[in-house]
Amino acid sequence: MNRLRDLAGYGANPPDIRWPNGAGLAVNFVLNVEEGSEYSVGDGDGRSESALSEVRASRVPQGARDLAAESMYEYGSRVGLWRIHDLFRSRDLPMTVFASALALERTPQIAQAIAETDWDICAHGYRWVEHYHLTPETEAEQIAQAYDSLTQTIGRAPRGWYCRYSASTATRGLIVAHGGFDYDSDAYNDDLPYWTEVDGNAHLVVPYTMVNNDAKFLSGDVFSGRDFGEFLIDGFDVLAAEAQTRTRMMSIGLHSRIIGHPGRLAGLMRFLDHIAGRSDVWICGRDQIADFWREAQPPGRGG
Repeated sequence: MNRLRDLAGYGANPPDIRWPNGAGLAVNFVLNVEEGSEYSVGDGDGRSESALSEVRASRVPQGARDLAAESMYEYGSRVGLWRIHDLFRSRDLPMTVFASALALERTPQIAQAIAETDWDICAHGYRWVEHYHLTPETEAEQIAQAYDSLTQTIGRAPRGWYCRYSASTATRGLIVAHGGFDYDSDAYNDDLPYWTEVDGNAHLVVPYTMVNNDAKFLSGDVFSGRDFGEFLIDGFDVLAAEAQTRTRMMSIGLHSRIIGHPGRLAGLMRFLDHIAGRSDVWICGRDQIADFWREAQPPGRGG
């Protein structure tokens, strides 16, 4: 598929609408659940995962199991996820789960805990692997496998799709051809959802973020939880001010094995305190954003 770039977007004329209850800013928290689906020697990959781990490069010879890296990922499913789960449940906050299907197959207690919430599900691959390495045929198989697996483990189908960085040139067409997804989030190019055309079909994109993302702890952009919290607060304040006249959306990306450590979670908690009780903010799931946009800004109405 030849996916053309759109460098203009909404430009100076974003849609003149409001979110539910007149809110100007929609805030969406995303929890990436990947632990157990990453590259591993045990799954026949010939190497252990090295990305988004506390150690940037494996010190173990290629082809051998990196037990330290495996253990760092296990922290996410053993401890971090439950800490985040309890925080959001205690505050009665919605969340979107970017779920790698195999991760939930291997952690049935986590799958059950998510099933018992109303958090919406966005498929994050069958495994946490790069789809741009796959042939279109294999990619189509894995998209279908992820959809079916998540529907089984969670008890409800994923509404959206999001690749591990980055989508292939075929991904969006395969998502549309599958027919089970309402949107994808394989874009970082806007502060609002937008419609695109895929093989003659209108398709909704709900952009994601690498900016408001706890991966910054591991890239070295921030170190302390306080720094991360202040960064989120600054971004929120600018968007909230803009949202008095222009509708805006803020995505926040989280990972159990990263933000799930106490010193980092403290920064997220400060941010939650900062936005609590704001009547001009809609805290919501991505499924809610997609449903609202489809109703308020259907294809062909400038968005």
